[in-house]
Amino acid sequence: MLAEPFTHPALLYRGDREYVAATCAFVRAGLALGEPVAIAVPARNLALIEAELGDDAKSVRLLNMQEAGRNPGRIIPAVLRDFADRHPDGHVRIIGEPIWAERTETEYGAAAQHEALINLSFAGRRVTILCPYDADRLSPEVLKEAERTHPVMWDVSGEWASAEYAPEVVVSAHNRPLDEPAVFESLRFDHTNLSAARGLAARRAAEMGFFGDRLDDIQLTVAELGANSLDHGGGSGTLRVWAEGGRLVCEVSDAGHITDPLVGRRPVDPRHAGSRGLLIVNLLSDLVRVYTRPGATTIRVYFDAPGPSV
Repeated sequence: MLAEPFTHPALLYRGDREYVAATCAFVRAGLALGEPVAIAVPARNLALIEAELGDDAKSVRLLNMQEAGRNPGRIIPAVLRDFADRHPDGHVRIIGEPIWAERTETEYGAAAQHEALINLSFAGRRVTILCPYDADRLSPEVLKEAERTHPVMWDVSGEWASAEYAPEVVVSAHNRPLDEPAVFESLRFDHTNLSAARGLAARRAAEMGFFGDRLDDIQLTVAELGANSLDHGGGSGTLRVWAEGGRLVCEVSDAGHITDPLVGRRPVDPRHAGSRGLLIVNLLSDLVRVYTRPGATTIRVYFDAPGPSV
């Protein structure tokens, strides 16, 4: 039996020196083989790698993960697959660092699920995705989940197969009821008043300082979530809207059940017909959290406010 061509190691590093040495060795090994290489890591780490690579950095695609991967649900379609799919004929190397110490607890759950779903999304592909983890700053619980989402572990001493590898356990563990907001506005909608749901979200967004294209993004996101409820969630749903920590939060609940773990994370060829609703939601939102079970799904989307916290 041939070995799986996709490789997904987690790099446990301590300090800048270990980080730069391991990541740059990985990059240069790929460049020496003529492989396409992309690096998507937080801004500070991106600067460290770029400085160490010198002229070699010109041969690499560089992305600030704090922007490109602000919403972890956007990383597979818009960062990893976007790069890998441009190079279908050979082996591709990517460094992706979606989890860093400043991620909030709410964000972390989505990022952990993302790490688990990489394995499903890239199975059978000639791709290696190296995911660094700061062993000094991340909690033991986060590092333990890295062992569950990565089949291979690396550190300064070498590499080993993860005895804890079980990505489906991580996906399930973070599929849980979301915390209840203290104050919110709500609207029950069906096919007769979906426009009123968009209007409620737009009004609250405008009060928080959203305008222009970003206001349009919010209305489109709510419209797509509402349309999914009409088509797949029993024909109706409930929208709740509130402000939380400088973010607008819009939540749509219905009677549907999402059974495909990669829904909203597959790039869609514009030449092909098919639903793009949850992909659009992931691409436009700053964070998406989902709780789904038979007969009930809640999708909560977050948008960073442009001005002071409200």
